[in-house]
This record gives sequence, C-alpha cells and structure tokens, in this order.
Amino acid sequence: MANTEENTVDIHGDEEIIETIDLNETEPTADDLAEEFEDVDFEEAGGEDDEGWETEDEEMEADQDDSELTFSKHIGSVFCVSLDPATNSLVVTGGEDDKAYIWRICDGEVVFECTGHKDSVTCGSFSHDSKLVATGDMSGLIKVWKVDTKEEVWSFEVGDLEWLEWHHSAPVLLAGTADGSVWMWKVPGGDCKTFQGPGCQATCGKILPDGKRAVVGYEDGVIRFWDLKQGNAIHVIKGNDGHQGALTCIACNKDGSLVLTGSVDSQAKLINTATGKVVGLFSVEDGKAKGSKEDEADSNSVESVGFCNVLPLIAVAYLDGTLAIYDMSTQHLRHSCQHKAGIVQLQWEESSSVVSTCSLDGAVRLWDARSGSMVSEYRGHSAEILDFTLNREASLAVTASGDHKAKVFCLQRPDR
Repeated sequence: MANTEENTVDIHGDEEIIETIDLNETEPTADDLAEEFEDVDFEEAGGEDDEGWETEDEEMEADQDDSELTFSKHIGSVFCVSLDPATNSLVVTGGEDDKAYIWRICDGEVVFECTGHKDSVTCGSFSHDSKLVATGDMSGLIKVWKVDTKEEVWSFEVGDLEWLEWHHSAPVLLAGTADGSVWMWKVPGGDCKTFQGPGCQATCGKILPDGKRAVVGYEDGVIRFWDLKQGNAIHVIKGNDGHQGALTCIACNKDGSLVLTGSVDSQAKLINTATGKVVGLFSVEDGKAKGSKEDEADSNSVESVGFCNVLPLIAVAYLDGTLAIYDMSTQHLRHSCQHKAGIVQLQWEESSSVVSTCSLDGAVRLWDARSGSMVSEYRGHSAEILDFTLNREASLAVTASGDHKAKVFCLQRPDR
C-alpha cells in the first residue's frame, strides 16, 4: 500500500504494468474475446426464483430549460439511462413506474416498451453491438429484448438486483445481487455461471477491458477480482487494504492496468490489477477545499470515480458536492470544484480533459480539469438528476431525473 504521508507512488511505469497483465502476446480482437466464452463451464439455468432510491418530495423550480428534448412517458422517477454503443441513436430509460422504454434520441419517439417488470426498473443497457437491450428491476427480474424485432428473448430472476453490465465484445451479461452473488449468463441461450460472494451485497462491479476479468465491490468493503473463465477469485483486497465501508463505485483505466474504487468511507483507492496491490489512496480529508461542508465529513461518501484518458488525472465525486481532481502519480489534490448539492455521477470525455457531472440540484456541469473552472452548466429538471450519460462525441448528455422526465442536452463549448 502507498505511503499516504509522502503521497507519492511510482505508477509512471505504464509499460511495466501493461507487460505484467498482458495475457496474450498480441492485442486480442473482439472475436478473440468472444471466443473465450465458448469454453466457459456454464450451467443450464432457468429463471426462478426494497430497497431503492429515496428522494425528497420537495420540488425544485425549473428556472430555465436548456434541453433540446424532453422524454415524458414515465409516470415516476427515472432511475437509469443508457445509450446504444453502436450508433448512439437509441436510449433506454427505466423508472419507478416498473417500466423501461427504448426511444430515439433525435425526436423522443418510443421504439418499444419493455413490459412485464414487477418493480422499479433500476438497470438498463445495450449489448456491445446494440442488438440486445437488458432491463432489470429491483426485485431481481432481468429481461433481454432483441432491438430489431422488439421481442423479449430471455428472462431470469435473481435476488434483489444491485447492478447489471454487458460484456464488451460477447453476448454475456453480468449481474450483482444483494446476497453477494455475481451471475454470468450467455444470452439468449441462458447458460449460467455464478461467483459466490461473502453473504453481503455485491454493490458494484466492472468487467475489465481485457474481457477476461471482473472487479466487484462488496458491502463489507472487500474488493474481489474474478477470473470469468475459471470462476475463481484472483485477488481479494480486504482489511486495511480494503475499504472500511460499502463500495459505491468502480472505474478502470483504458488499458485495464489500474482500477479506482470509491466507498462510503470517504476514500478512493487506486489498485494495480496485475498484483492486486493498492498503489494510491485519495481522501477528501487530505485536501479539503475551502467551502466544503466540514459537518458532513463523517458521511461524505464517494459517489463516482473516473480516469482521464488524455492526462494522468483522476476525478472523485463526493456526496457533499466536491468534485476533486487529483494528480494520479503524486496523489496531490489539483482542483476542488464545488457543487451546491451532492454529485450523483461523473463522466470524463473520451478524448479531452473535460469531466461532466450531474447532481442533486438538477444540473449538468462541465469542468475543465486543467484549470479547475466550470466550462458550462445546463438546467431544465425540477428535481434531482439520478443518472446521466454522454454520447461518443460528448456533444449530447442524456439525463434521468426524479421529476419523471429524461432530457437531452446539447453540450456547447467555446472550442466547438
């Protein structure tokens, strides 16, 4: 573990890290990664067999509406939103009304409705090729739909669902549940594999870029790296190396050599995926910014984390409204960007040093990580934003809100 007093760690040797995790001499193609799952020992399984976002009823006044389009089909809070990765032309949203919709980003027209859910739909995402879309509700009912035919092609029921994620290059779906299990299915065949947890919630998870491993965070603060083919835990990070509270978020850098985790313990940890060693520690206490809320420090959960692709920077978003930009190599706080309310999620642009945030005050903001200044702000919701996503070019943001609406914002900046 890094010496947090010196706040330095040698992670500049990217080539050395990459060499230690290179599982093949050549970069695997999407077909190569998909073929890895042909030999996975899945078991045949059928679909057998609350806790959710709690938001204040206090409604905010929407003083302005900067959105280009508003989607208003939901009759309850909209909990999740995702774009199809192939074309970025379709959106899936899920909500408190037990419904999910697939709709067009250009005009808001519904392509089809995902029916049959029994509880609030909190997960929704498209497969890597955008041919399938998965929706999951809080009760654990997961459904997969074929986009071109608008038909349900597979369903499965687990315990209370925490998260859902598609594999990057194969029709393989991962899910984490409240009992700590992680499930993996080949869709639509239904072949199934489970990764046994510790009996507490598998609160967040991420498939690594190599497509062969996944990292999962648990309610007890433990982090496990799983081999998806063999089904065994490669690394288990716990005790002082783990978190002292439930994990809330996980991100990985582009080559998969590093993972960043966040927790309710107010800390973010940087982990070498090859060794399972913690090589960085980031805490709001290490560089508390002027104007941040000291009295909330005890419950200042890390809500979202992410890596910049173009600079050695990371971003950590806190419940007290602080967006902290850290230098990854020195672990020094570079900028502290203050919000008026808690941050729900952050997302770095693919090829720039701009990071976007959505927050409980209903606004989307863009921040320049080089200067720490806010580039632009977009409003239009009359309640908190609960999820958001950017398109590939970072020209559009799509939001999901407690005001029962999803919105599309056109992101304009001086350099465009």
